[in-house]
This record gives sequence, C-alpha cells and structure tokens, in this order.
Amino acid sequence: MTEPLFRFDNSYARDLEGLYIVQAGAPAPAPRMLKFNEQLARELGLDSARLSGEEGARIFSGTALPEGASPLAQAYAGHQFGGFSPQLGDGRALLLGEILDPDGKRFDIHLKGSGRTPFSRGGDGKAAVGPVLREYVIGEAMHGLGIPTTRALAAVATGEPVLRDSVLPGAVLARVASSHIRVGTFQFFAARGDTARLTKLAAYTIARHDPGLAPDGKVTPEAALGLLDRVVRRQAFLVAQWMLVGFIHGVMNTDNMTISGETIDYGPCAFMEGYDLRTVFSSIDTHGRYAYGNQPAIAQWNLARLAEALLPLMGDDEDEAIEKAGACVNGYAGHFQTAWLNGARAKLGLASCEEGDEDLVKSLLSAMSTPQGAPGQHAADFTGTFRALCRFGEEGEAALAPLFGGTERIADFAQAYTARLARDGMAPAQRRAAMEAVNPIYIPRNHKVEEALSAATNGDLEPFGKLVEVVSLPFTERPGLESYAEPAPSTFGPYRTFCGT
Repeated sequence: MTEPLFRFDNSYARDLEGLYIVQAGAPAPAPRMLKFNEQLARELGLDSARLSGEEGARIFSGTALPEGASPLAQAYAGHQFGGFSPQLGDGRALLLGEILDPDGKRFDIHLKGSGRTPFSRGGDGKAAVGPVLREYVIGEAMHGLGIPTTRALAAVATGEPVLRDSVLPGAVLARVASSHIRVGTFQFFAARGDTARLTKLAAYTIARHDPGLAPDGKVTPEAALGLLDRVVRRQAFLVAQWMLVGFIHGVMNTDNMTISGETIDYGPCAFMEGYDLRTVFSSIDTHGRYAYGNQPAIAQWNLARLAEALLPLMGDDEDEAIEKAGACVNGYAGHFQTAWLNGARAKLGLASCEEGDEDLVKSLLSAMSTPQGAPGQHAADFTGTFRALCRFGEEGEAALAPLFGGTERIADFAQAYTARLARDGMAPAQRRAAMEAVNPIYIPRNHKVEEALSAATNGDLEPFGKLVEVVSLPFTERPGLESYAEPAPSTFGPYRTFCGT
C-alpha cells in the first residue's frame, strides 16, 4: 500500500465553519513543474522524488486532489488602501489542506492562481508565470535573510494562457505558511456582529499560534488581549526587519497582514536601492500610502483595526476594553523601535549599547539620502552601503567613498562612527564577521528579477534558477556573482511593479 503523500490534518475546515467555502481547483490542461523547493520539502518531511515531477505538478496546479486534502476558499474582509471591504476572500487561491511536519508543527499548503472561487469578484482566478515566480524568489530571499515569511513549495505551469495586458503563460504557486489567518479574517466576523464565531476564530487562532494564552481553550478577556499583544509584537519585529533590509511590501492592506507575523502576498513588492523614505514601487499606490518610510505607521494602523475587531471579546466594560486595547496597540512603537535599533546596532557592528546610537544610525541614513541642492548626486545604495561598512575597520572612509562620490557626505558620520567603535571594544576581525552575517551582499535586485521573470515567461528558466540560488545565501560572497551585488544600471529607469492579478 502506497503511503499518503501528505499527513493532512485539516483543522481549519473542521473547526471554522462559516469562514470558508468548499472549492476545488480548476484542472490545468498541461501541468508542468517549473520549480520545486526541495529544501522546504525536506523540512516538511515530504517525498521530493514524487512531488517534484508530474505527480506534484498535477497536485500543485489544483488538477489532482491528493488523499486527505480538503480544498477550500477562505473568507476574510479587509481595509484596502484605507477603504473597508466587508467581504474579500480567496478569489484566486485555495487552502489545499494543513500538514504536520516531522516535529508535529502545523503548516498550510495553499494554491494561488488555481481558478475562480465565489470570492473572485469578476476575476478569472488565474495567475501568470511572472507573478508566481516573483513570489517564489522574493519569499526565498526573505527566508535567506532570516525574515519571517511564507515560502513557495512549487511553481507549476498550467499550459493555459492568461489574458492580462497581453496573453501570458499561466501558472499556479503552491506556498506554505504557519497559517493564512489575517487581520482581515477577524474583521470578517466583527463586521457582521457575529461574536459567537469571532470567539471561535479567536480560540482556534490562540490554540494554533499562542496556546499558552488559553490552555483550557476558553477565550477570556485576558486571552483576547494577550492575542492582540502577541500579534503587535510579532508585527513590530517583522516590519523592523523589512526596514533593516530596505524591503517594501507595496500592499499593506489588513487582509495582507498575518496573525502569525509572516510576510505574505508578494505582489508589487521590491527591495529599495537608493535610500529614500518616499520609495514606492507599486503601480497602484499613487499617493504613497505604503511607501518605505510609511510601513511602520501603517502596520500600527492595521493593528488598531485588529484591536477593534477583538473588542467584543475583551469584556463587558467597553470603555475599559478600549483603554486596554489602545494601550496594547500604542505599545507597538516601543516594540518596533527596540527591534529596529537592535538590528541597526548589529548592522553597524556594535556589541554594546549607548544612548547616542540611534543618532549615529540616523546620521548615516541622512548621508545616504539624496543630498539637497546637489544636482548630479544620488542616494547611496542601501544594501551596498551597509555591506561596504563591514570593511570600515580596515579601510575607514575609503570603504564607503565609491557609494557616495567621495568622502565629503560621510565625513561627520565617519568621525562619530570611528569614535564609537573605539569605545565598543569588539576585535576588528570579529566585528567584520558579525557585520557580514547581518548585512547581505545579495538581494533580489529589481533588474535581475525582471530579467529572470522575462526569460522564464519566454520559456528560459535558467536565469530564474540562478537568481533563487544566489539570494538564498545572501550573506556569503561568492566569486563570479559580482553582477548580482550591483545596483540597476541607469538605463533601467523608474521601476514599477504590479499585483499580478
């Protein structure tokens, strides 16, 4: 008897009736594996030999249903660019089921681009090769950087054309997450005044992610407040990590913020090159709501919406509940600042803490910005500057000079930084090694991503495979990969990304 491919245990389908619609994927006419994540498969205890080929292509395209799967489209609401939609949901995605890894940890397997669902709102429910592979490579880059993230298990070509601005080859992404419970999931029941099901969702979420808050399974006001606090802390840490690597999500709607604290939905996302708080890559973010510098505040705004959704579970005294929830959300700023400053100290190679460290970091960031009234000078490359800083102990200002067009812009920082390092006491070789372990040399450079996706769309997967290989080990410098560490050429022009729907 053949062993089942997956150890499914579908608790979401079992426990959260009313929060999903049972839905199978649309059969693909000619499913073909584009990229299979063997490392992730091993971590999950899956059979790579079977899943990396034709059988896996049929399953991960939504064409074949594996034993024990319980496919469904999840319901959720959400604030999109500040406007509330009481019903969104998986319009082109399905939760195939939940599996347990060899350690018993639960993960969702989720298909994106698998066809229409009742939540599609007029869309075709499909996805094209480019957006699917973008999510794959950015997720693996984030994982390599140590940032909590959903990850791609497989990308499968469907053999079916998808009509967007042009006709494109279709594909499906199979991604893995600790769960797909979002802020918008709680908003779905809260908007309907369905406290009974909201309580059930909270109990399920706590049992899955924070079981210590309610060991008896009962959602007390303290447990509900504790859940909010855990999510606040997780999101503060997550967004701080984004800021420390120059990552811009692009669509920080409440339906794209997970309770687990994992980055989700890599649509119009990208990594910043020249340092600028105003950087926006999303073609639909015309007012810069989700610009790089706005991300910390937007995360707090989203968390306030979660607090509003949870208020009915925080006790009968509404004024007291609002006060406690508000204090919890207000605590986000401190959690974010701690995570960001600790990370910034590590990027500067500081083992000790001093009161002026934040000012030191900000003086470097200020120098990296486009100089005011200095025509012809440009913002310094974010990733390149911090990687070059690793050599400051040996080379001083000369390590940074190529990124700043000389040393004039960084003179004040260099003087203060030299004095700070002298007080820190870490051995130079130890400091450099520590800095190179947190300052990546390779990120998914936007021009490299576009080159790889364009080639893949035209049938050549080699550049994509190479890019995934490079960014999966972002801290380790390797000969022959110099072009992957360089900013886009000036001819690349203004960069815009799209949702891929």
